[in-house]
Amino acid sequence: MAESPTSLSSKDVAHVARLARLHLDEATIDSYRTQLASVLSHIARLGQVDTSGVEPMAHPLDSVNRLDADEPGPVLTVEQVLMNAPAREGDFIAVPKVLGGESA
Repeated sequence: MAESPTSLSSKDVAHVARLARLHLDEATIDSYRTQLASVLSHIARLGQVDTSGVEPMAHPLDSVNRLDADEPGPVLTVEQVLMNAPAREGDFIAVPKVLGGESA
């Protein structure tokens, strides 16, 4: 882990940016080098915290899934649904093709 901005090179930041598909100029890379080193330093400090005896958790708050019965309720008419559609073809919602060919 990086302890200071000097231990993280501009080349390292450029590599991370390339992996993230970011195009950064040299000035931005130098600015991000300092910020990224600071974040990594903070993470390294967190890694030093004694967590023995602390049970891992998926969420910091107690939560319970609310599972209601799956019962049908009021439904919209075709006209009500099509009122909100951006495009329609007869009684259907028109959408562009997504698989092969050209869209209509």
